[in-house]
Amino acid sequence: MAGEIPDLNATVRMGTGKGAARQARRENLVPGIVYGGGAEPLPINLKYNELLKRLKAGRFLSTLFNLKVDGQEDVRVICRGVQRDVVKDLPTHVDLMRLRRTSRINLFIPVEFVGEEKSPGLKRGGVLTVVRPEVELVVTAGDIPEKLTVDVSALNIGDIVHISDIALPEGTTPTITGRDFVIANISAPSGLRSADNEEEAVEE
Repeated sequence: MAGEIPDLNATVRMGTGKGAARQARRENLVPGIVYGGGAEPLPINLKYNELLKRLKAGRFLSTLFNLKVDGQEDVRVICRGVQRDVVKDLPTHVDLMRLRRTSRINLFIPVEFVGEEKSPGLKRGGVLTVVRPEVELVVTAGDIPEKLTVDVSALNIGDIVHISDIALPEGTTPTITGRDFVIANISAPSGLRSADNEEEAVEE
């Protein structure tokens, strides 16, 4: 199951249309709409500074949020669009979609590496090179893994970890299909690589 889902705080926007949206922006708020999930669309306002901070942090369009609105039940949402000012490139409107527990969505899940202290390759001075610190997966909203765990305790220098080596939760699949992409590898230390290259040069 997922770890703590970040909260996204909002207030109900009174009135609709361009007038209400302009009023919200004058009050340093960003208007938005919450739709889907079998409920009526809900016009909301988000605090401009909080939204900008979220946007700068990255992955806003692929992060699941717990939307908290006064007078409403908390609901899981994912952003499906951010409109921006064409000149200043700042957010002017946000579209959020409610999710049922059975909804399928794309999310980036972090990868955690364990067993490094036991790895024979790392003990020999090898370096764990992480190619993908997170992997984009198709997940079910009600059963999102907190992380993917990779045990490197048996890996030696030259060994490679592919996505097929990771046990994914049932019903979870990578967004990249048809390719067994690399997650990480244990590469030789630079000194050992230099020695190998010198040996190859002598043999030639």
